Amino acid sequence: MEIGFLPIDNRPVCYTLPKLIAGMDKNINFHIPERKYLGDLIKTADIEKLFDWLENLENPDAIILSLDTIAYGGLIPSRRSNDTFDEIKSRIEKLKQILENKQAKVYAFSSIMRISNNNCNEEEKEYWSKWGKRIFDYSYQTHKLGCESCISNTIPSEILDDYIATRKRNFEINKIYLEWQKEGLFDCLIFSKDDCAEYGFNVQEAKFLEKEGATVKTGADEIPLSLLSRAIEGSLKICPIFAEPQQTHLISNYEDISVENSVKNQIELAGCEVADENVADLILYVNNFKNNQGEIVMKIGTQGFSKTFTLPQKPYMIADVRFANGADNNFIRELFKNDLTKENFYGYSGWNTTANTLGSLICAAKMKFFAKNFDKNNFLKLQMTRLLDDWAYQSNVRQTVRNTDLNILKKEMKNFENIVKNVLNIKTEIGYKFPWNRLFEVEIDFS
Repeated sequence: MEIGFLPIDNRPVCYTLPKLIAGMDKNINFHIPERKYLGDLIKTADIEKLFDWLENLENPDAIILSLDTIAYGGLIPSRRSNDTFDEIKSRIEKLKQILENKQAKVYAFSSIMRISNNNCNEEEKEYWSKWGKRIFDYSYQTHKLGCESCISNTIPSEILDDYIATRKRNFEINKIYLEWQKEGLFDCLIFSKDDCAEYGFNVQEAKFLEKEGATVKTGADEIPLSLLSRAIEGSLKICPIFAEPQQTHLISNYEDISVENSVKNQIELAGCEVADENVADLILYVNNFKNNQGEIVMKIGTQGFSKTFTLPQKPYMIADVRFANGADNNFIRELFKNDLTKENFYGYSGWNTTANTLGSLICAAKMKFFAKNFDKNNFLKLQMTRLLDDWAYQSNVRQTVRNTDLNILKKEMKNFENIVKNVLNIKTEIGYKFPWNRLFEVEIDFS
């Protein structure tokens, strides 16, 4: 199978993770642009090089597209770009022409511009450092009240005007994509809601698009992986089993739907179906939370796993979502008492948000289940990546390191590295990188 994959940007979860997952089936030829052409925290993608890459894809069976990458140069640039509507429209019309000349199934997604509830401009326009929280409150209250909030009077008019204009531009571009879907350009088109609250302009836009027939999903970075899963032929029957079955109605951090609905949505988006345990192909064990989702790095506590974990009788995978952006140390201790080297283990994930965890996990499990030429070594590298990133780094080492010194990081990771190698019975040399020169993400490097 020939698959073309255009990521959001060059982060490990967007670039190396899809390569690891696709690499579990040696019968898949996975085509991805050179990493240097993709955007990062401060650089936009080289859009012309990406157009060249797309045009030169020979006879792909499927193309997975991050539309933000072509339109704006990436997910973060979609919030920062000052390009006009006409400039962006011209770009995406060129994309349409390329896609119409391919005989591939096209699986695409575009983001509904988020509204982060903080005064941090690391991934936003400069003025977010002073006015971000105020803009969020203005958006939230205006939607909730049904009329413009007086908070607008406390934000400089030139800043508010620029923010509203950027939103309107992106929203109009999304409307064009929806028309193209109705024309049959896309086999699947997803609009993503990232970092959602109950109210806000982004929520209003999502409701409008849904009313017009669009498919909107909570999440962002994992959606290309869910679309990759959808491109793999075959439908898995998946039975979710929750560690806290009475608490599945609770809502995760950064999301606007319950854990139960997040699980259901991610299974269906991946081209799979929810099933009872007796007919399921795979068990999805969800380590969900009792009262609220914790987050170690943000000092948000929650009650950890306090039961005995017994391996399911059927093939299984594990979504560890008790904490956002990291593993539950209590659960990992229980998990490591079991033998994870058996063939019925289909993967672990505790990456960032609940949607991130589920989308990446289900994609990898489906890839393994239907692999025509399974590569166990890539599967083990994938599990090592998730355990070293989600557990060792995010839930432990990140709490002690204070800068991006790789020598200190390697020293702090060594003991965890040895534990994971022993648990997975794998011997390989690895290194570490801070690809965006910040502590938020680490890259497990097998090169």
